[in-house]
Amino acid sequence: MSVIRLQPTTAVAMLGALSALALAGCSGSDAATERLPTWHNAQVNVVSRTSTAGGVVATTSLRPDGTLETAALDLATGRRLWAAPATMAGRLPGMGVSAPAVLRTAAGRTVVASVDPPERGAKGKWNASLVVRDARTGAPKWSRPVHSTFGPQRCGAYVCLSEHTALASARMVVLDPETGKTLWKLPGISEVEWSDQARVVLLRLAAKPVLEAYELRSGEMAWQQPISQALGEGVDMSGGWSFGAAGEDLIGYVAPYTSPRTKKTSAFGLFSVRLADGAINWMRPSVVRVYPSGSPGYAPVVRPVDQQGQYGGFARLDPQNGRVLGQIGAGDVPGAGWWLAFPARMDRIGFLLHGKPGSAYDLATGNAAPVKEQRGWSFCVTDPKPLELKGQPKGFYSVAAVCEFDLATGKRTETGAAAPPTWFTGSQDGWRLWRDEKGGLHAIKDATANAPGMYG
Repeated sequence: MSVIRLQPTTAVAMLGALSALALAGCSGSDAATERLPTWHNAQVNVVSRTSTAGGVVATTSLRPDGTLETAALDLATGRRLWAAPATMAGRLPGMGVSAPAVLRTAAGRTVVASVDPPERGAKGKWNASLVVRDARTGAPKWSRPVHSTFGPQRCGAYVCLSEHTALASARMVVLDPETGKTLWKLPGISEVEWSDQARVVLLRLAAKPVLEAYELRSGEMAWQQPISQALGEGVDMSGGWSFGAAGEDLIGYVAPYTSPRTKKTSAFGLFSVRLADGAINWMRPSVVRVYPSGSPGYAPVVRPVDQQGQYGGFARLDPQNGRVLGQIGAGDVPGAGWWLAFPARMDRIGFLLHGKPGSAYDLATGNAAPVKEQRGWSFCVTDPKPLELKGQPKGFYSVAAVCEFDLATGKRTETGAAAPPTWFTGSQDGWRLWRDEKGGLHAIKDATANAPGMYG
């Protein structure tokens, strides 16, 4: 997920832009989960999303001196494999700290692509370097000078990089991870929203944003779908966006953005397209995604907004067809001061009041539920502090994490659960990873089916 700019209003800041805030997580353990493979690495201070492939997990970690590093860990044990200095060059604060990309090459090797400080002796316009390393040893394979970039992304067995993002010559390049050779390129800024070994789906960021699918080997376009076809004219990606796959479909969310000049709010909402041909399956315009909640492709929870800017109730949608799986009405939403809290199955919605009794509703029936012994996962900290990053703009936050709360008391549970729910962590190859409130990285292998987490 990427977020370009947070919304200024209190309501949208609470309901639709918390993904850019740095919030901390907690974890515990119980007898049922201790038997599963699990680990905790406290040597890292995770501030970005994680990326996994080939038994390696990589993330961006904050050093005590305020600089960044790329940290690679063994997925099976959490053992630190290597670390190397990292930086950002031209990334916008609302997007969060960039993460490295881990991928398996066509030759079966696993590599990590990251943005490093510029190489010694670099002159002119180069502010950083894209470096691809062996995932296990950290040995550099090749590097590429970079002026400005939002960071590398995995696209199948290749590396995708939007570069020169601060210049009129911005472009996206598809690179061979073995050699660094440019295979093909596109003008403008693009972000990878989905890929497999044969095809990549890109969000082309332009005055009229569009989704486009390309054959990875040839660069030939397979299909194109303007976002306006799903959400209407006047789409502005400045409010933020997120995507998640659901089987053979891609679910997208575009947040609202109010222009400070015109005071008009852009088109926004949720929609689904077929990965095979880009055809629109369903659309839900004029709804905001709420946080914390699942990925748009796994367990989207939304709140409708009418033309006067008034918020309705809450609804969980089925990503396969966009239908409402459960909802509560606007009249059931309590007054100010609450934070959302969901149980593991997201069959109920809780309104957490810190240090006080909250309330809960059954999403299937819409009826009030007793809060006694009712637990829900919510953000641990509601007033996160921005990261003190050396040599970077102000306003970057680490990725969020969640804690388990007792809704009857508004306090954290004493023991908690072994891991946050799947709707938050997601799962890759049976592993689920999450950050605790001190920045440590946790993992558990519980054979959960592959699914995107809150951050994709």
